[in-house]
Amino acid sequence: AAADYYDMMLAAIVGYAGLKPTLKAIDNGKAIALANKETLVVAGDIVMKKALEKRVPVIPVDSEHSAIFQCLVGEGRNKIEKIILTASGGPFLGRKPNFLVNVKRDHALQHPNWSMGAKISIDSSTLMNKGLEMIEAKW
Repeated sequence: AAADYYDMMLAAIVGYAGLKPTLKAIDNGKAIALANKETLVVAGDIVMKKALEKRVPVIPVDSEHSAIFQCLVGEGRNKIEKIILTASGGPFLGRKPNFLVNVKRDHALQHPNWSMGAKISIDSSTLMNKGLEMIEAKW
């Protein structure tokens, strides 16, 4: 992030660890291609304020946010009434509340649509990941 021989930094370090290099790149006036939601979840106000001050674009590359970003290009700020961030429903879609009371970790790791690591599978199964995406979308 501190080097000067690039134009854009792909910020894809997982978790909180991605914040420091992202801020350093912004300080150096480098455009940010953001693939790390945690950076905005933990410090969206700081990151976006600094990006605005330095006139650095922060471009989302994570699927949902990139799609929203692309849809908004050329649209006036007041024209959008609602944006819906979708979810697959995960392994518990359509289950009755009494089933959910006894859910175990192994159930949550069985995502019906794709294979992911344990943390993201749990976060997706419990919709925690969608909550983090909502916070990210604020910025």
